[in-house]
Amino acid sequence: MGADTSGAAGPEADSAVEAVFRIESARIIAAVARIVRDVGIAEELAQDALVAALERWPESGVPEKPGAWLMATARNRAVDLVRRRETYARKLAEVGRTLEDVPPPDTANITGIGAGVDDIDDDLLRLIFTACHPVLSTEARIALTLRLLGGLTTDEIARAFLAPEATVAQRIVRAKRGLAKAGVPFEVPYGAERAQRLSSVLEVIYLIFNEGYSATAGDDWVRPALCEDALRLARVLAGLMKDEPEVHALAALLELQASRMPARTGPDGEPVLLADQNRARWNRLLVRRGFAALTRAGALGGAPGPYALQAAIAACHAQARTYEETDWPTIASLYGQLVALAPSPVVELNRAVAVSMAEGPAAALPLVDALAAEPALKGYHLLPSVRGDLLARLGRREEARAEFERAATLTRNARERLFLLNRAADA
Repeated sequence: MGADTSGAAGPEADSAVEAVFRIESARIIAAVARIVRDVGIAEELAQDALVAALERWPESGVPEKPGAWLMATARNRAVDLVRRRETYARKLAEVGRTLEDVPPPDTANITGIGAGVDDIDDDLLRLIFTACHPVLSTEARIALTLRLLGGLTTDEIARAFLAPEATVAQRIVRAKRGLAKAGVPFEVPYGAERAQRLSSVLEVIYLIFNEGYSATAGDDWVRPALCEDALRLARVLAGLMKDEPEVHALAALLELQASRMPARTGPDGEPVLLADQNRARWNRLLVRRGFAALTRAGALGGAPGPYALQAAIAACHAQARTYEETDWPTIASLYGQLVALAPSPVVELNRAVAVSMAEGPAAALPLVDALAAEPALKGYHLLPSVRGDLLARLGRREEARAEFERAATLTRNARERLFLLNRAADA
């Protein structure tokens, strides 16, 4: 974006501020958090910089480097805050090298940001690990991650997860307070703690994507914006943690899953099952990116983790030119490995579906029936849905109809409910 020395009209400048802030906010918050050591305060200072831009840019024009302007303004205010709170020497002793390595920006040249790109990337990595700290509940981690790293407003997060805005706002506030109260350091951990925290980070990104890929409630079956946010976070993480195979594996999984999004819904937003999807509509660029990320994960060595196995399953689907050419025996085998590595009744249900395609519905029905007593699947609509499909393929139509109708009563998604009722009518 070039400089606008003649000044910008108010609405145009406001749009420019909002667009730049949406893109740069995570990096600004991360850089400021390194100075103040509190993500809540860092977000407030970043918002102060946004307000300053909204006040000045309509008169002065959009700077040549608007992101750098916002970064410098926020960091200046962070340093001022540190100096006001305590003497500069005492704060230096507390935060060590931080302020020595990152001197306050030159206010005479507000477009400079002082720190290099690598420093900012390091800060961003710290922010990801802080927002996804296990001390917070999963719901709090998701809300805080979307707020700080996704750049979403509280209202947008609330609409995405069909929660009251006040509830989400409280969740975010409590998350920030929880991090401060627990004294969570603004750093990337190492050793065993790093493995634990990385698992939490990957889980949050994975859950955000899944909610977008197959919405649990509401009027829409898919929410592409959530998938895009999760995919962007996965790409950022893969760029920052190049030596972590499961990071690349998660990126691969999301790229491959996202490639199917254009074909997952019909003209009116109705669900389209994998067997009925027009594969010509799959995004081949995302498929290539997915395979490249999976290759990078494999090249790092070691036994494949849960995300690598799921990405390998997604790759099997992507390789098949038609549904009939899908390598179901390999997919069933991969699900078996996944169950052994990360036992889960949901994964077991997915394995049963793969077995039904590889060996027939009669082989899979006992596997599904064995899951009926699983407490985790009580109220899980996909259990009767899968059972209904198997019964329909076995010609047991009345039983299939009852299962589809039961599944329809369990889902909270309007599109999926109608889809299941239609399947019941057709059984």
